[in-house]
Amino acid sequence: MPTTPPRSPRPPHPQRHAPRPPVRPLRRTRRPRWAMRAATTLSVVLLAAAGIGHSVISSLDADIARVDPFKDMKNRPRAGHGMNVLLVGTDGRDRITKAERSRYRLGGAPCHCTDTIMIVHISEDRERASVVSLPRDSYAETPPHTDQVTGKAHHGHPIKLNAAYAEGGPQLTVRTVEKMTHVKIDHYLEVDFVSFMKTVDVLGGVKICTAKPLKDSYTGLDLAAGTHTLLGGEALQYVRSRHTDATSDLGRMQRQQRFLAALVDRATSSGILLNPLKFRDVTRAVLGSVRADRGFGTDELLDLGRAMRSFSPASSEFTTVPIGRMGYLVKGIGSTLKWDPVKSQRLFAALRDDEPLAAAHARPAAGRGTLVDVAPQRIRVQVENGTRTTGLGRRVDTALAATGFDTTRRPATAAGPALARTVVAYDPRWDRSAKSLATALPGSELRPVKGLGPTLKVIAGADFRQVRKVRAAADTGTEAGAGQGAFGVVRGDEVGCS
Repeated sequence: MPTTPPRSPRPPHPQRHAPRPPVRPLRRTRRPRWAMRAATTLSVVLLAAAGIGHSVISSLDADIARVDPFKDMKNRPRAGHGMNVLLVGTDGRDRITKAERSRYRLGGAPCHCTDTIMIVHISEDRERASVVSLPRDSYAETPPHTDQVTGKAHHGHPIKLNAAYAEGGPQLTVRTVEKMTHVKIDHYLEVDFVSFMKTVDVLGGVKICTAKPLKDSYTGLDLAAGTHTLLGGEALQYVRSRHTDATSDLGRMQRQQRFLAALVDRATSSGILLNPLKFRDVTRAVLGSVRADRGFGTDELLDLGRAMRSFSPASSEFTTVPIGRMGYLVKGIGSTLKWDPVKSQRLFAALRDDEPLAAAHARPAAGRGTLVDVAPQRIRVQVENGTRTTGLGRRVDTALAATGFDTTRRPATAAGPALARTVVAYDPRWDRSAKSLATALPGSELRPVKGLGPTLKVIAGADFRQVRKVRAAADTGTEAGAGQGAFGVVRGDEVGCS
C-alpha cells in the first residue's frame, strides 16, 4: 500500500477575504434523506482517510454517476474559506425490493423532490466538519428559471425549498440554496435509501440511545427506551420518522443529526478505516448509488481523505437553520417555515468565514431566562382577554412577543365568564410547546383541547402579572436542544441519550 505524503503546512492568510480559486465540484443521483446523504458523503471522506491507494479510489470513482448542477450559473456568492458540500436526496423507494418496502413502510409513489437538504462545511484546515440542516418546508423564493416539467419560464416565485428539485433539478436546488444563504456551494451530492441501508449494514450497524420509547406507525419504528444497534432498515426507519411526537420535521432532523454523529463515531473508532477490504465494501455500497458534480473525483477524494485522518466525532458539529416563524401560510403552497433573518445570517456568515459554529453562537448566559423544551420562536400564540380589564389582552400579547413568542398581534376578547386564573389552551399533540408557554406565564393553568391545532391560546386571567423570560436548551449550544431551529449547536462527541 503506498505511503501517504506528509501534509503541507497551512499557508498564512494575509488577506483573509482575498479572491480564491474556485473549488472543484461533486455529483448526484436521487436518493434518501439528509442523514443518508451526509452519512454517505462523510463515510466516503472518512474511509478515504485509510490511505487506500490511488488505483483503488480511481476504480471506485468510476461508479459515481455525474450531473452538472453548476452549468451556466452566474452572479454566485463569493467563495469563502473551506469547502461547502450540498447534500440532498429523494427517497428512492422505487429501487427498494417489494419485501423491504413492505417491511419498512415504504409504500406509495416516490416523490420527485429533495426529502432532505443540508450543507456540510469542511474547514480549510480539514480538521472540522460543520453540518447545517435546511428544513424541507422552508419558505424560499427561486431565482429565474424554466420549469423542467412544464417548460414554463419563471422570473422567480415563492416555493417550499424541497420543491426546487422537482421544478429545476440539482441546478435550481443549488441556485435557490445559494440565494437563501449567500454561501457558495462547491460540491453537490445526492444519495438514496439503498446506499444508506447498505452502508449501515457494511459498518455492522450503528448504536443509538433514546431516553424515551420511539414509535411511529407511518414508518414502523418501534424502539423501547435504551441503547440499540440499528442495521440498515431499522436505521432508515429511525431517520425517516417524523410522527414520534409533535416536533415533526424538526424532531426528525435532530434524530438525523444524532444518527450521523453515531455513524461517524462507528466509522472512526472501529478500525474500519484501516481495513482495505472493509474500505472497499463500504465505498462500493455508497458510491453505487451516488450522483455528484463533475469536479469531485479521485484527486479530491484522496486529498480530503489524507487531510482528515484525525477526524473524529469531536471534530463535527451539527445545527439546524434558525426558524423565525412556524406555520407561515403562503397561498398556493400551504404551511412553510420562515428562517430567523438575524440568526440565520449570523450562522451562514460563520460558514463563509470558516468559523466554528459553536464559537459564533456563543454569548453570555447570565440572565437569559428559564430553560424550556421548545424555543418561544417556534410557538404560535393567540391571546384572548378573559377579564373585564380593558387592554389586558394587548398587554399580554405585547409581553409574550417581546419574550420571543410568535403571537398573532391580534388579541381578542374571550367568550364566557371572567377568569381569575390565566389559561393556556392547547392541542395535546403540542404538549411540549404548551408546557414551555405555561412556564413563561407563572401560575397559569394548562387546558388540553383536542383539535385546537398548532396555534396555542392564552386566555389572560385576573392573576396575570408578567411574562417570565424563557429560552430553549438549543440556545445554550448543548445537545439537549440540537435541531430545534434556534442556532443550537452540538458536537458529535456531545451526543448522548435523549
